[in-house]
Amino acid sequence: MTKRLSASRILIHILLLVGVVFVSFPFIWMIVSSFKSLPDFYKLNFLPKKIDFSGYKYIFEKTEYLRWYGNSFVIAVTVTITNLLFCSLIGYTFAKYKFPGAKIAFILILSTMMIPTEMLVIPWFVLSSKLEWVDTYWGIMFPGIIEAFGVFLMRQFMTTIPNDTLDAARIDGMGEFKIWWRVAMPQVKPALSALGILTFLGNWNAYLWPVIVTTTSDMRTLPVGISLYGTSDAGGIQWNTIMGMSTLAVVPMIIIFLIFQARIIEGIQLTGGK
Repeated sequence: MTKRLSASRILIHILLLVGVVFVSFPFIWMIVSSFKSLPDFYKLNFLPKKIDFSGYKYIFEKTEYLRWYGNSFVIAVTVTITNLLFCSLIGYTFAKYKFPGAKIAFILILSTMMIPTEMLVIPWFVLSSKLEWVDTYWGIMFPGIIEAFGVFLMRQFMTTIPNDTLDAARIDGMGEFKIWWRVAMPQVKPALSALGILTFLGNWNAYLWPVIVTTTSDMRTLPVGISLYGTSDAGGIQWNTIMGMSTLAVVPMIIIFLIFQARIIEGIQLTGGK
């Protein structure tokens, strides 16, 4: 029994190792390729013959990469904050208050999750055009200011808060808004962490809507800027530069993963369970 168990564990570790190598190879290849010269890149060698920083030098000297980086950061942080505030407030309302039409309103919110994003971009763009939001921060952000998934997640967690706790706060003279902020919010920190991480990463990597609503280079986000990056003077794409852009683009995600690794795993478990 022990031998079989040991053999099975060894086999599992081997399979996991193969899986890790298979999944991480494109990522490692991207980083290594960012330190190659363009001629070296086309030789398809895994390791560069000589470490070359020309791709990174080109990024900072001849592109608007820092502008795109700043755009993505501002948009991702802003949308994350608004989702944490509004989704938790709406979720608290649906979980702890009974009012006419509450179930119907909640079902309508959930039904929007079944609509593909591709079907929404046309009405979003028409609205943006009429309100003159095209090629603006607000135009990029408004579809994600409050997301149905966030409302659903926060509502599910808010229902676990004992009503007796809230009643005790009311007896102490606390207002409803203060109860939400001081009593309810601290009790759903795992859900807030999960929602914040998922929202930030989703908006940091967003491509479809930003590429439609932006018209100038100054308003491009990172995914859009990288995808629409110009060609070299020779007429070919500077792949080493693109690899460098992509490598720098994943730095915030790596930092978030290293800092909030436990929260990310917990968030995946919680969102799956709820």
